[in-house]
Amino acid sequence: MDEAAAPSALVRISRAVAVGATLGLIGLGLAWELWLAPTGSGTLAIKVAPLLLPLPGLLRFRLYTYRWLSLAIWLYAAEGAVRAGSDHGVSALLAAIELALALIVFAACCVHVRSRLRSSPRLVAAASAAP
Repeated sequence: MDEAAAPSALVRISRAVAVGATLGLIGLGLAWELWLAPTGSGTLAIKVAPLLLPLPGLLRFRLYTYRWLSLAIWLYAAEGAVRAGSDHGVSALLAAIELALALIVFAACCVHVRSRLRSSPRLVAAASAAP
């Protein structure tokens, strides 16, 4: 983020929502695979490791992080959708929560990117010039 320009309220809120929902997905994934509805020896808990990567970029308002996370989060949305439809009991509920959190992360990233691009013509020119 440009140090001279303070982030708008919408940018700050979208960052808070994206960070909160990402942390929620991490917590849910760990709790799900280790305690709530384990599917084996707990090795599937490693699926939350990629969600740790975007946290520093989200906290630092890195536009690129918001852009790639909005694409990568669909892996978690797909898992949630598949498991919500195929699992039973607690696991199906946890899958529905995972799907909801993934959709919240996606929406927050979209709002953040769109708001940042609207407020900075320089960013729009750089984004359209990139290959």
